[in-house]
Amino acid sequence: MEMTDFSHRIEDYAEWKSNLIQEIKKYKKWLDDQGLDEPDTDLRIYELLETLKSDRVTIAFVAEFSRGKTELINAIFFASYKRRLLPSEAGRTTMCPTELFHDDKSEEAYLRLLPIETRAEEKSIAAYKQDPMAWQQHPLNTDYPDEMEEVFKEIVQTKKVPIEEALRLGLYDEAHHESIGGGDEVEIPVWRHALISFPHPLLKQGLVILDTPGLNALGNEPELTVNMLPNAQAVLFVLAADTGVTKSDMDMWQNYIRSFRNVHDNGLMVVMNKIDTLWDELKGESAIEQTISKQSSEAAKMLGISANSIFPLSAQKGLIAKVKHDEPLLEQSRLLALETSLAKNVIPHKQEIVRNNVVNDIGGMVQDSRGVIISRLQSTEKQKKELENLSGKNANMIQHLMETTREEQVIYQKNLQSFQSSHASLKQKAQGLMASLSVSAIDKMITQARTDMADSWTTHGLKVGMQTVFDNARNNMDNAKMQADRIRDEVMAIYKKFHEQHGMMAVKPKVFSITRYKLELDKLYEEAEEFRKSPATAMTEKYFVIKKFFISIASHARNTFYSAQKDADNWAKIVMNPLVLQIREHKDAMDKRLASLRKISESHETLDVKIKELESDITALNEQLASIEGILNAIDYPLEPEIEIAATA
Repeated sequence: MEMTDFSHRIEDYAEWKSNLIQEIKKYKKWLDDQGLDEPDTDLRIYELLETLKSDRVTIAFVAEFSRGKTELINAIFFASYKRRLLPSEAGRTTMCPTELFHDDKSEEAYLRLLPIETRAEEKSIAAYKQDPMAWQQHPLNTDYPDEMEEVFKEIVQTKKVPIEEALRLGLYDEAHHESIGGGDEVEIPVWRHALISFPHPLLKQGLVILDTPGLNALGNEPELTVNMLPNAQAVLFVLAADTGVTKSDMDMWQNYIRSFRNVHDNGLMVVMNKIDTLWDELKGESAIEQTISKQSSEAAKMLGISANSIFPLSAQKGLIAKVKHDEPLLEQSRLLALETSLAKNVIPHKQEIVRNNVVNDIGGMVQDSRGVIISRLQSTEKQKKELENLSGKNANMIQHLMETTREEQVIYQKNLQSFQSSHASLKQKAQGLMASLSVSAIDKMITQARTDMADSWTTHGLKVGMQTVFDNARNNMDNAKMQADRIRDEVMAIYKKFHEQHGMMAVKPKVFSITRYKLELDKLYEEAEEFRKSPATAMTEKYFVIKKFFISIASHARNTFYSAQKDADNWAKIVMNPLVLQIREHKDAMDKRLASLRKISESHETLDVKIKELESDITALNEQLASIEGILNAIDYPLEPEIEIAATA
């Protein structure tokens, strides 16, 4: 059986990204060769290359227990192993959130498991990922799938603990949790989080699979809903055809999944799994199709989405078909329709985001470099034309041009002083912007609010503390936005003034906008409000309310300020670079022009020699311009047309 369309698309994306990295490296070498490299520029290019190298495409699978979610993962990604690589027997399988990826920094494949007891610590999963010693590690022998299958069974382990211990870990809810045999013990997962790294071809090309274990896990691990799911490129919400949309499915959809559509238009897919349970040998094909269509329509109506947005399929039959190379069964399973949608929508959308980020960042730098070469070329051509016009002219004409050039230098020097003064003023205002986005200021707010909430004896006091954090944070962000807008206007005025005074080629400075960070904070505010007003918050133990709020929502707000401050700081450092480059080029051109005129005034024989030198310089500059435009075109290269895929009905 041939490679799937999704696999092809992932490969295409990885190759496109690799080519992009090579073009950026080529540009870095070009800067070095031309003596145009600057410390800030080198840092930006290095950070961009590292971001591209670590870029991942994340697909999250979300479902309640027994919906066949892990079987679906096996069917789409791991059928080539000719077995159920991940545990997907009947009943509760995935007991903790599991991430599958390839760790290229590790020499061996592994399974890492984070003990459930870490839930009692005030430390996020993201922080634990930086501490390998906190995890129990099992090596994976990829040459022996049987051994891997046995190791993976560790993920589903559970244990019995007293109710008091489950309460301490925030894992007991009397309304939804049954004690064992009516006693004082309950069953909880052994592990809090699992990381699986092995060199599967798709994982090596940057695919990350996030497998989540049901409604309780989403509620108990806020990092899943606040960080991991929103950062995924696609979320597959899996239902079962034999049960339809249950109450727990609906709770999961309304509380954790539906909002994902606001961030990723094409990234949310609803899968109606287990349609093979509706296959009935006593019914005709048409009757079976009607039943499947009815189940899909009813589910779509309950979820408030179009019936066309639901993918009815059988993951089990799809897996069997791939393992046994049974094309008719694969078609009947309808698995390829989902893979088609992943290939056509998810990967191109991710590619477009990455491309736009690269074009916005380094594309502007390459445009600036292009502007420098054009400026040099125009100046050299102008000087050549002047010298050609001097042929046969007397010494007075040469002297006049020298005096004119000196006068231009005096005017330039005065304007340069004005520019330096404006630049200094701009730096001061940028420092004010940094203060408004200060992470340390946010940390003080969070620390104070946490102390106030811990000291509060009432639910009302907890909720006031939550609101205070975001009210203060939003005020700071609003102030930062006003400052950023004023700085942007001043930058534009400085550019316009200098271009008009010296007739240099107009270039546009890089524009910084704080809007996306403000929108991100507003979205977090809405999530915080839902959390604050939720009846579950009032019924949950105070310690876990505080922990859940600050580890997930408040820490995410802090990260938003950190990213905004870093972005603003980088912008403030480089926003004047294009104009500084032009000013430097303008000064060098005047100095060279004056030096040439001096030599020519001393000997007319120098004139022809200088004209030939300028002709040679023009040829070299045209070659440089072609080179930089080639790099620019490669970076800004339009996306390949969507691959032609015949969707399976």
